[in-house]
Amino acid sequence: MSTGLRTARAPRRTAAGRPSALREGLRLAPRLRVGVYGGSFDPLHEGHLHVAHEALRRLRLDRIVWLVSPANPLKTQAGAGPQDLRVRLEAVRRRLRGPSAVASGLEAMLGSPYTLDTVRWLKARFPAVAFVWIMGADSLASFHLWNGWQDLAREIPLAVISREGAMISSRVSPMARRFPHSRRPLADASGLVRRSPPAWLYVPARLHRISSSALRARAKRT
Repeated sequence: MSTGLRTARAPRRTAAGRPSALREGLRLAPRLRVGVYGGSFDPLHEGHLHVAHEALRRLRLDRIVWLVSPANPLKTQAGAGPQDLRVRLEAVRRRLRGPSAVASGLEAMLGSPYTLDTVRWLKARFPAVAFVWIMGADSLASFHLWNGWQDLAREIPLAVISREGAMISSRVSPMARRFPHSRRPLADASGLVRRSPPAWLYVPARLHRISSSALRARAKRT
């Protein structure tokens, strides 16, 4: 997951010269319902897969695009080198199964690590596709630290996959307080992807307690 806004329009680059491991990897037909799940996935773990599974099921999505980011400005421990990105991207691709999931290094290709640029590019590139952004409650709590976060909330519906306890605490986040009337009821989960933003909701789910930071710390001890 990447944050911030540098430009008003998403940068565009030609496909020539792109490393094959970082190619767009997106084939999105019109009218698809697509969840966008961004993160460094350093490393990918069962908690990430559980979030994606719950989003796919509860939001009735056709596909989830896993955006493997070069680096997350709010998580300085995540690797940021091009080789590290390729390693993480391939690791995610190895774990995904079936046509309902695809991993992409789109952010590196666009030359911008900022989510708002990425979302605007996706909407311009696939105007007939309905997108929704997927995040956990921890991301909602820090959402106001993403540069351009209010513009982002107005660009794409947001689905927060969360444990009940985390869901309660995140209700006081700046994002929740800034857009209280844009929150949709859980009964509207399957319709969120077609809602005009700002629109967001909580999807309660029993999440794994494992985290990428814990796995990295464990790996250093072994």
